[in-house]
Amino acid sequence: MIERAAVEGIAEIGFAIRDGATRLSHLYERNPLRVLFPVTDDLKTAVLVTTSGGLVAGDRLDVSIQVGTGAAAHVTGSAAEKIYRSTGATTVVEQRLAAERGGWLEYLPPETILFDCARLRRKTRVVLDDDAGFLGGGILVFGRIAMGERFTGGLLHDGWELYRGDRLIWGDALHIDGDAAEIMSDPACFAGAEACATLIFAPRDGEPRRFLEAARTAQATADGLRAGVTAVNGLLVARWFGEAMPLRRAYAELACHLRAAAMGLPPGLPRLWHV
Repeated sequence: MIERAAVEGIAEIGFAIRDGATRLSHLYERNPLRVLFPVTDDLKTAVLVTTSGGLVAGDRLDVSIQVGTGAAAHVTGSAAEKIYRSTGATTVVEQRLAAERGGWLEYLPPETILFDCARLRRKTRVVLDDDAGFLGGGILVFGRIAMGERFTGGLLHDGWELYRGDRLIWGDALHIDGDAAEIMSDPACFAGAEACATLIFAPRDGEPRRFLEAARTAQATADGLRAGVTAVNGLLVARWFGEAMPLRRAYAELACHLRAAAMGLPPGLPRLWHV
């Protein structure tokens, strides 16, 4: 049996204002990452595509997104990212996101699916100028739920850092190692949840509290999910635990509400989200 060699994919995307509109200013791609730019009536949109169909042990992805002064862009993925079973090596994903003065960046890829015994180490670093805004996060699905498979062992380290200038205002890391089955079933941990999600919203004026009550009202309509939202250090942070499909819908609904309320954007996400 011939083993597949590990891959090192790169996607570098830059946006800037040109002739009064947000336009692509920089693009570098290396397999298995590709970037598509669908025509929309919304923000300038970039779609990340993993052409290998998923990530295996030892694969590495590096994603860098820069939104220039006054520019606004939405970045998503073409489909759920699959992290396959590993016998030892770890998949590594590094994501560096930045928005300059007056910029607005949305980073809302679909869910990441962890196959049983997958090993993933992912780090996301967001750097915002003082009056830049950000809306982004991630969804984790613990196993191939439709096939009856759960994430019972392996490694997951999913870390976030968000900076205003050079000041760290949010740091968070989810770490699961070894026997995940006990952690996933523990009532004090995941209580059998199929999936979890975190959504981070940084309004450009640094005042998230005016969005807090509406966000809590939106979360209260998510039947069967455990959810919460808070405002801290100029950010609004929302979380969900529960069944994968209702959680995905609730996550998207709150993201739609926030982008419309904060930026006057259409209360919708790209069509890829509804496939």
